[in-house]
Amino acid sequence: MKKNHMIRLLAFLTVAIALLLISVFMDGQPLQAGDPPPALSSPILFTEPITGTWATNPYTSSSYAVVRAYFDHPQMVADLAAWTEPWEVDYEKGFVVLGVTPDEFDLLQQAGFTLEIDPIRTEYYTQIRTDPPGYAPTYDTIPGFACYRNVEGTFNTATDLVATYPTLASFIDVGNTWEKQTPGGLPGYDMQVLILTNQAIPGPKPILFITAAIHAREYTTAELVTRFAEYLLTQYNTDPDATWILDHHEVHLMLQTNPDGRKQAETGLSWRKNTNQNYCGTTSTARGADLNRNFEFQWGCCGGSSGSQCSETYRGPSPASEPETQAVQNYLQAIFPDQRGPGLTDPAPTDATGVYIDIHSYSQLVLWPWGFTATTPPNSTALQTLGRKLAYFNNYEPEQAIGLYPTDGTTDDFAYGDLGIAAYTFELGTDFFQDCGSFESTILPDNLPALIYAAKTARTPYMTPAGPEALNVAVSSSVVAPGTSVILTSTLNDTRFNNQNGTEPSQNIAAAEYYLDIPYWGTSPVAYPMSPSDGNFNATIEGATATIDTTGWPEGRHTIFVRGRDQNNNWGAISAAFIYIIDPVASPIIQGEVRAADTGLPLTATISAGSLTQVNNNPTTGFYEMQVLSDTYDLTAAPVSPLYGPSTVANVTAQNYQTIEQDFLLYPYCTAFSDNVEGGNLGWTAQTPWAITTESAHTPTHSWTDSPGGNYTNNRNITLTSPIIDLSGTQGVTLNFWQICDTEAGYDFCTVEVSTNGTTWTPIA
Repeated sequence: MKKNHMIRLLAFLTVAIALLLISVFMDGQPLQAGDPPPALSSPILFTEPITGTWATNPYTSSSYAVVRAYFDHPQMVADLAAWTEPWEVDYEKGFVVLGVTPDEFDLLQQAGFTLEIDPIRTEYYTQIRTDPPGYAPTYDTIPGFACYRNVEGTFNTATDLVATYPTLASFIDVGNTWEKQTPGGLPGYDMQVLILTNQAIPGPKPILFITAAIHAREYTTAELVTRFAEYLLTQYNTDPDATWILDHHEVHLMLQTNPDGRKQAETGLSWRKNTNQNYCGTTSTARGADLNRNFEFQWGCCGGSSGSQCSETYRGPSPASEPETQAVQNYLQAIFPDQRGPGLTDPAPTDATGVYIDIHSYSQLVLWPWGFTATTPPNSTALQTLGRKLAYFNNYEPEQAIGLYPTDGTTDDFAYGDLGIAAYTFELGTDFFQDCGSFESTILPDNLPALIYAAKTARTPYMTPAGPEALNVAVSSSVVAPGTSVILTSTLNDTRFNNQNGTEPSQNIAAAEYYLDIPYWGTSPVAYPMSPSDGNFNATIEGATATIDTTGWPEGRHTIFVRGRDQNNNWGAISAAFIYIIDPVASPIIQGEVRAADTGLPLTATISAGSLTQVNNNPTTGFYEMQVLSDTYDLTAAPVSPLYGPSTVANVTAQNYQTIEQDFLLYPYCTAFSDNVEGGNLGWTAQTPWAITTESAHTPTHSWTDSPGGNYTNNRNITLTSPIIDLSGTQGVTLNFWQICDTEAGYDFCTVEVSTNGTTWTPIA
C-alpha cells in the first residue's frame, strides 16, 4: 500500500519559503523518479474595526465572538479585568484580545473600546470537533485534540503510573469537586494529587507542588503536567537528574484542579469557572465561580475580580467558598510550613523551602506575586531571580503578576502570601485550545526543562537560582572496572536568565565541586574540588574538571553530584552523572561492526546501550566493543555522517560471561523531494496571493511568499500545498525548509501541517 503524504504551510503572516527538502531513510529501496512530492500551506488573520452592533456584524455567531479591543488608557484594562479576563494584553499597541457574548460586546463598546472581530478565531472557538473514524487512543482524549487527555484519561494515566511504579508514585484524594459534594446532580470528581518520590528514602524532603487546569478551557496545562510526571517516572534509574530528584525531593501534581469545569470545556465550550449552579442560573453556561479569584488571601480586595455571578472572574460569595479552592488551600497548608509573618511586608527567610507553580494558558508569561498591587513583595529580588531563570527555559516574559492586569484572590498570591512559598504562574502558549502541533513541538519541550529546574531548586528557591548551573556533567567512561581513573567534566554557567524584562546580574565562577553518592545536604557529605579547565575561574561561563580514582569502589551504580559557586558566594543547582563499577571478568561484552548498507564499507558511529554507556567504533574497521552490566538493552548505532540514518536493535540481552555479537547496517537518506524554487512552480497548489518572487531568497534568488509586493491583508487564511509524495517503504522522514517571517508577534502565525489524505491535517511546526 502506498503512503501518500501532503504538507502545507498555513500562514498567518508574511513568510518567505526558500528551500524545501524532504529526506527519507529508505529500507534499502531508492525512491523512483516519478514519485510525487509533499505540500505546504499558509493562513493570514486580521480584522476590521467594528462600528455597528452585534447583530449587524457579519463575522459573529449567534452567541460568541473573539475580538480585539483597542483601549486609550491602561486604566481601561484594569477596569475590564474587574469583570472579565483578557486573553491577551498588548500595552504597546493598545489592545486586548478576549472572547465575548453579545451583551459583553455591547459593554465593551459602551466602555469606549474600539472592537475588531477575529473571524478565524471566532470560528475556531465555535466549531464542533470530532475524532476521525477508527480513532482509538490508549487514554481518552478531548475530541479533535489527540494530544490532550480528558479528565478520565488523565486520572486513568495517573492510576496506571502508580500501578507501574508503586514505590515511586501514589495518587491520593484531597477533596471533592462542587458536583461531587452536591447531591442530586452529576457525580463529579475527587480532587486528587499524584505524589512522586522514592518512598524507600525517608523524608522530610523539599516539595514542588504544581496545579493545572484550574481554568477549564486551558487545554495544554493538564497535559503538560501529566507528561512531566511520565518523564520523571520513565527516566528514573536512567537519567541521573530525574533519579536524584525523586530520591531526594518530592513532586506533588494536581493534574486536574477543576475537573467539573474541564468536562464542559471538553465539549468545545470556552468554559473557565467551576460549575456551581448557585451562581448565574442552574443551566447557564456562565455559571460557576472563578477558582483563581476565590482564594482567601486578598480576596476581592483590589478590583482584580468581579462580584457579578455571570462574570468570568466572579470571585464567589466569600473567600474560599468553593470546594475546589478549599482542597488546594488545605493541601498547600498541609505540605508546606508557614514561613512568612502576617504582614504584607514580612519576608520569608532566605532559606525558605518549597516551590508552587500554577499552570495556566495562555500568553507566554512567567508571573510571580503580587497580582493585587504594584508594590513589590518582600522577597521580590529572589522571586524575580527564580522567575527569570524559569523563563530562560521557555523564553516567556518574566514579570510580577500585576504587570498584566490586577488580580486578587489568586493561587500564587495565596501560596506566597499565606505561607511564604516561592510561587509562580506559567501562562503557556498562544491559545486556550492550542493545536497539538504547537504543543508537541514547542510548549512541551520548552516547559519540561523549566519544571525540572523548579524541582531541582525546591530545597532553597530563594538562594539556589542566583548561583551558576552545573551543565553537561559527564564522565570519560561510565562503565569501568574498580581502580580505573575517570575524568569528570562540567560547564558552570551563571548567565542563563531571561533578560527581556530587566537584566539579572551575573558573576564570574569562583569554585566547583563534586560529591560521591551523598549530596551536600546529606549525612556526612564529602566535597571534592574541581579545577578550571582553562586554568582560571575568571568568567561567567567556565569549564571544570576532576580526575576521579575509583579504587576501592564497590560494584554497582554510583552518583556524582556537581555544583558551582559564583563570586557572590551563590551555590547553584546540582546536576549529576552515573558511574557503574563492574567486574571486568564476569561482566558481558557486546561487540560488532557498523557498515553502510549501500556500499558495505565501515561507517564511523557512536554505539549506545540504552542510557548506560556509549562507545565510538573504529572508523577504519567499523568494529566496536563495550562491556556492560548484565541486563537487556536497546542498542543504537548513530552515524557521524549526516547522509545515513541511525539504527536501533531492541531487547538485546547480555548476561554475565557472555559475548554478544551485534552488527549494524545503516541505510542512506534519500531525497524524496527537493525544491529550491528556482525552476518555477513544481506542482504546488498556491492560494492567492501566494506567489514566487525575488523579494527574499536563500537558494539563490527565488522563494514563495504569501504577500508579494507588500504587507499581508486582513482576514486571510491562505495555504500553499504541495503535490503528493509517496513515502511507501520509508522511515525516518525529515522535513527541512528555510523561512523568513515578518509578522505581528503572538497573533499571526505560519503553521506547517502534514496529511495522508489531503483532508485531515496534523500540525508539525
